[in-house]
Amino acid sequence: MANSKDNLIDWLRDAYAMESQAVEMLERQAERIKSYPDVLAKVQEHIQVSNRQADRLKQSLQRLGADTSAIKTGIAMLMGNAQSLSGIVVGDEIVKAGIFNYAFEHFEIANYRSLIAAAESCGETEIAGLLKQSLDEELEMAGWLEQRLPQLTKTYLERKDATSTAEAKR
Repeated sequence: MANSKDNLIDWLRDAYAMESQAVEMLERQAERIKSYPDVLAKVQEHIQVSNRQADRLKQSLQRLGADTSAIKTGIAMLMGNAQSLSGIVVGDEIVKAGIFNYAFEHFEIANYRSLIAAAESCGETEIAGLLKQSLDEELEMAGWLEQRLPQLTKTYLERKDATSTAEAKR
């Protein structure tokens, strides 16, 4: 039976893989959302944030005498690629990506809250502090998406309607 530190290590590895998935997914999205410059800028910023979060997770694992899991990270990166590729075949990718990103932020928030509790239970206050920084960043991103998702949807619909009207006048 695993002890609490073993669980913490395993969950930190999962979180590292999760951040790797996020980076992979956001990098693919950034390649295709250039006509939404405010969203593109935030996605590019969040790629850097996610990389810093992955570094914190790696640092936490090293503090516990462990390292990341290449298998978990590889699988997560494949999943991130698959999710981002699914948007290529739909015209409303920007809206679906916004919805997915908002949901994924909440998945990350739940993970960080659980990790903080686990670190505190193990007496790892320094690790809990690092995880709290990541939690705050995920809460900020989720709030940003929550505020902008309705307008993003409206902008997409307005552009689509304008394109349809222009095409009908030809």
